[in-house]
Amino acid sequence: MARLRIGSRGSQLALWQASHVAALLRSRGHEVKIETIRTTGDKVLDVALAKVGTKGMFTKEIEEALAEDRVDLAVHSLKDVTTVLPAGFELAAVLPREDARDAFLSTRYLSIEALPEAARVGTSSLRREAQLKAIRPGLTVHPLRGNVDTRLRKLADGEYDAIILAASGLKRLQRTESVRSYLSVDEMCPAAGQGALAIEIREGDSATRELIAFLNDAQASTTTRCERAMLNHLGGGCQVPIGAHATSEQGTLKLHAVVARPDGSQIIRHTATGTEPEELAKVVAQALLAAGAREILDDVYNSGAAVPQQP
Repeated sequence: MARLRIGSRGSQLALWQASHVAALLRSRGHEVKIETIRTTGDKVLDVALAKVGTKGMFTKEIEEALAEDRVDLAVHSLKDVTTVLPAGFELAAVLPREDARDAFLSTRYLSIEALPEAARVGTSSLRREAQLKAIRPGLTVHPLRGNVDTRLRKLADGEYDAIILAASGLKRLQRTESVRSYLSVDEMCPAAGQGALAIEIREGDSATRELIAFLNDAQASTTTRCERAMLNHLGGGCQVPIGAHATSEQGTLKLHAVVARPDGSQIIRHTATGTEPEELAKVVAQALLAAGAREILDDVYNSGAAVPQQP
């Protein structure tokens, strides 16, 4: 049996994810150790994600550990992984997907519609902020960084009237007590890869690839590949709100995607079906661009701001 070292961020959720993978590997008789690695995204907590401007902000230091043979594999939230990996790495597995939706949490209000005018809502995601403002333009949105416990504590302490978080992390940590509703894909299109865990290894490391092949879920791998390909076709960054969510049923893929202006004043949506993930991604991306997404992207890129890879 093999001895495997897993690289992981140190947050409670990241360690849950790494421990989950470790348990599955141990069930096959492997010896597993988790190495905690602090990333740029863990160090910079006082700036909104859209303004940090660093590609791979939650993965770069872990990839460095992979390259230096300090770890054998990395466990990531797939939405944090750049759509084009740096040279020398590959995604070897995508695990069965948890709920990809976003969740609305509040201690006082049952829904987005029930929030009073100018209510204070916390989110770290420009994608969520833009779609939220499209639903309720009068809300005030404030940055919300930190791990899940920190965000929930800020809500409980009354710093926010409501917050928006990924359903997957709350369910994995069994912290759904403040969830008032799960937002449909039509209300709040998730980030590409949201809810999925991915295993990254050194490119060409066939021994590790074979050991973890059993972790790969074919449906999750196909749907997230479609979402990430669509994001890549658009060249999307954190400063452009982009959502993508694919499902698969009896061999047919359905991809729903959104491009929005950061202030929520314009939302471009398109849904299509197909059988080949990359081709469907291209069709949806082209339809979005033709419907007005190109102007949104051009406006942001021409503003002179650095546009990092969207997580």
